[in-house]
Amino acid sequence: MSSKTAKGNFFEDFTVGQELVHATPRTVTEGDVALYCALTGSRFVPQSSAAFARSIGLSGAPVDDLLTFHVVFGKTVPDVSLNAVANLGYAQGRFHKLVAPGATLSTVSTVIGLKENSNKETGTVYVRSVGRDDEGDLVLDYCRWVMVRKRDKASPAPAAVVPDLPPVVEPSSLVVPKGLNFAHFSTALSGSAHLWDDYAVGEKIDHVDGMTIEEAEHMMATRLYQNTARVHFNQWTEKDGRFGRRLMYGGHVISLARALSFNGLGNAVFVSAINGGRHAAPTFAGDTLFAWSEIKDKAEIPGHRDVGALRIRLVATKNLPAAEFPESGENVVLDFDYWALIPRR
Repeated sequence: MSSKTAKGNFFEDFTVGQELVHATPRTVTEGDVALYCALTGSRFVPQSSAAFARSIGLSGAPVDDLLTFHVVFGKTVPDVSLNAVANLGYAQGRFHKLVAPGATLSTVSTVIGLKENSNKETGTVYVRSVGRDDEGDLVLDYCRWVMVRKRDKASPAPAAVVPDLPPVVEPSSLVVPKGLNFAHFSTALSGSAHLWDDYAVGEKIDHVDGMTIEEAEHMMATRLYQNTARVHFNQWTEKDGRFGRRLMYGGHVISLARALSFNGLGNAVFVSAINGGRHAAPTFAGDTLFAWSEIKDKAEIPGHRDVGALRIRLVATKNLPAAEFPESGENVVLDFDYWALIPRR
């Protein structure tokens, strides 16, 4: 019997250098923005207020950087991770251009590494994904690696190729959004008085608040990003899986943790780069997420006296308040390293 349905790629289907042009470009609308706010509670001010965004030199309220990331990421899932066991990590992510509602995003990925795992049942696939808008402009690029099932345990493995991915994006390569001017940034309206100058390297911040995630919310988020990985939405298959239930999409955990970080980092308004990240443990509906951050580094931005960058390590925990700054253990679900742009005095 013939079949016209896509089964996704298994480990054997990937080759180093292979280019994957992902289907269904996505126009990001005001509705997507509102739904993202409803799902995460994010309240960074330029993304919340068009008037505020215009006051700092932008044409209007941009799409949240992580919503852009999720849309670009979601395009890759049917080709890269439909048969994944787990998404393992991220590196070398850079945001090149703010996205406005109405822009259409598309994604192309290149396979940059392959390595069969010792169990011969899975392998790790490394890809670099590039997101562009309908003007052809580069919006976002990043690397990730994912553990993918093999179709046949006995099939021969390709020679291992593991890419050299630097652990940190050089701050000199960070892109300041076109027109951005923080000279008249209102801390009264942003909800935080703390600017770049007020943070010290090594400082740790407990973001205090917790957020319980419900089944319907993470399911809706997965569908919003058109992420088709069955581990997130298909209870029929996952009842027989490792956990007996659906996993929350790890990117949604990143967004929730980032939203929680507003309390303490409210003026770190733009995610400029992703240095690295890993999902340390699974998250499920009913879990309550907490977050803490550590300032890993600070950088000036050449030619921009009003803008500075903070390198932030964001750690999320489930069912464990972050007051003691836990770094490991079964309750730590996310360890995420990123650069954020923030006003200077």
